[in-house]
Amino acid sequence: MKEVSEPRHMEPHMSESSGVRDFVFGFGDGINTSLGIAAGVGGADVSSNIIILAALVGMFTGAKAMAVQNYLAVKAQRELLKSEIAREEWEIENKPEIERQEIEEIYKAKGFEGKDLEMIVNKITSDKKVWLDTMLTEELKLNVDVLGNPLKSALRMFGAFLIGGILPIIPFFFAQGYIPLMIAIGISLSTSFAVGAVKSRLAQTNIIKGGLEMAGLGTGIALIGFGIGSELANLGIIDV
Repeated sequence: MKEVSEPRHMEPHMSESSGVRDFVFGFGDGINTSLGIAAGVGGADVSSNIIILAALVGMFTGAKAMAVQNYLAVKAQRELLKSEIAREEWEIENKPEIERQEIEEIYKAKGFEGKDLEMIVNKITSDKKVWLDTMLTEELKLNVDVLGNPLKSALRMFGAFLIGGILPIIPFFFAQGYIPLMIAIGISLSTSFAVGAVKSRLAQTNIIKGGLEMAGLGTGIALIGFGIGSELANLGIIDV
């Protein structure tokens, strides 16, 4: 009788976690950076053209910086994890009895004992790939796939930053003064809330709390720029 292998169930949120992370951080940083620049420059009561120029320069500069930083961070993390994987492989090959004992201790701590424990340990250590995967997930709590690909992470971060960054700038193409700034704040609050809610939904946490946290903290911090720009103009430090 032909043995039918059990189909493997892959949790989608695990494979998508790096993409969600990149989009949330990139979008949040992008929208808050542009709003902060628009609010700061707008606080000095300058024309919309100058606000747009400053925000666009800041947006592209920030997107590039965030992409590079994300690439280096993910690459460094993957290299660190790969070194841990190589060490575990060496120990399985050269110190199998010690590694077997560690598997036994792991499952003994889970409540297995006697013949059940022996059967599990024998089954795991009979396949070196399963043995390695078990050591990585159970002992070291490592998962390289969750980190994502460095280049893809950098591109996602760059794109998400630009998407978030362009939104607060749009109103300034059509109006002057404080009206476009108020619209930009509204855009930032609503879109940040939506992204925060989606992030919380995927993380299975409170949607309202997650949305308010991202909208309130991000937009609130960005608006500090308005006070800075306004005060600098009032003091005559910046001639507008």
